[in-house]
Amino acid sequence: MSQPDLFAQYPQQYDSLDSIIEHMLNMDGDVLANAGTRVVISRGNPKAKILLVGEAPGPQENIEGIPFIGRAGKMLEKIFEAVNFNSNEDIYITNSVFRMPPGKDGKNFRKPTSKEIAHYRPYLFDIIRLINAPIVLLTGNVACEAVLGITGITRLRGKWIELEGRSIMPLFHPSYLLRNPSKKAGAPKSLMWEDIREVRRRWENLT
Repeated sequence: MSQPDLFAQYPQQYDSLDSIIEHMLNMDGDVLANAGTRVVISRGNPKAKILLVGEAPGPQENIEGIPFIGRAGKMLEKIFEAVNFNSNEDIYITNSVFRMPPGKDGKNFRKPTSKEIAHYRPYLFDIIRLINAPIVLLTGNVACEAVLGITGITRLRGKWIELEGRSIMPLFHPSYLLRNPSKKAGAPKSLMWEDIREVRRRWENLT
């Protein structure tokens, strides 16, 4: 499956992962700077052959400053473990939006807007380039919009998209699996199991 290259619109700005992380941790002029939430960038092995792009930090991620450590993160770990991936060694994890978008009451959180996704896209694209993993996984519609410029996860999931020399696969977000726990054939968990096994096969062909 081919996809127009959105990367061409955003030239690389940073020449090292350390420099972009240092800048992002100290930025105060971004679109969510006044939200009172912290910048949450990444975790994992920067030399991994798999880069996973999430959506935005949730409350637990906002507290600890680490992506995917709440309920969805625990689900993600189970998915990795099911196919013998170690998230500290085999995968680098980052976000599409790097601050938690607060809800109307200032306590809960909401889905990022397209404006917020677009604002953080240059940082995400530089992280993707600097990690340079041959496999990129996009969890959920926010990640798909950020990287591909399109949404429709039920249509996109499980399909490889070749872009800038990388193999990109959209996957269901773990939070979606938590809301849809059925393991019956054709249910989201069953489809995710198929997809992550395909990712494992592609990864094994690289090693």
